[in-house]
Amino acid sequence: MSFFVLPFPTVDPVAVNIGPAPVRWYALAYIGGFVFGWLGMRALAGDDALWLRGQPRPTREGLDDLLVYVAFGVIVGGRLGHVLIYDPAYYFAHPLEIFQTWKGGMAFHGGLIGAVIGMAFYARRSRLPFLTIADICAAVAPIGLFFGRLANFIKPEMWGRESDVPWAMVFPGAGDIPRHPSQLYEAGLEGVALGLILLIAARSGALKHPGLVTGLFGVFYGAARIFCEFFREPDPVQEALPNGLTMGMVLSAPLILIGAGAIVFSLRQRNATA
Repeated sequence: MSFFVLPFPTVDPVAVNIGPAPVRWYALAYIGGFVFGWLGMRALAGDDALWLRGQPRPTREGLDDLLVYVAFGVIVGGRLGHVLIYDPAYYFAHPLEIFQTWKGGMAFHGGLIGAVIGMAFYARRSRLPFLTIADICAAVAPIGLFFGRLANFIKPEMWGRESDVPWAMVFPGAGDIPRHPSQLYEAGLEGVALGLILLIAARSGALKHPGLVTGLFGVFYGAARIFCEFFREPDPVQEALPNGLTMGMVLSAPLILIGAGAIVFSLRQRNATA
């Protein structure tokens, strides 16, 4: 066991009180993810150099509607995903707690499904290619992932497995054993690293090939999430599976396959039109 353990930087989960209403860091993380994601989408959609001449894409004004659809899908899908995948028996016995999102409990994969539904609705209504819409959203998704993982760390929740690494921390509510700060691993890989990969890809012309950025997101997010699951402590009831697997691993593996398929499809379309 390591004799050097980093102290957990205890942060009040309430960022600020506006009158009698507390504003939590958890809520600010979602707000920040949507706001900075919206700004990122506007920057991408407005840069003609990133797109083929005449390539259909959303206008900057149209992105306002896209944000609303995606945000609604993320919040509803993320909550329902947590309720239905991780602890349906508890929430069916306490149905009012389904709406208490400020207590935490949002499933990424459920939020992703909700976001896809929102994107599909917007694409159909705007008569724009779905893959182009998906590419724009995928390119900025790491922003929300980064803020979300920081919120997990501040809360704290979703802490790591027991460890003796020099940067291990003792998390409140997780006993006296030092653990991996796995939330920060995920913020770094799913947020910063993935964001840089997708930014470089977009700046290198990937948006000119619908589906390519979406595919890259699926492959690299799925791989990053599976890697981080080896350091994250799974809930023994809700997340732990036989043979060392976790629910996060199982749900992320299909993203790699879907992402790889999207990349192949995009590159074949490019070759067919070259």
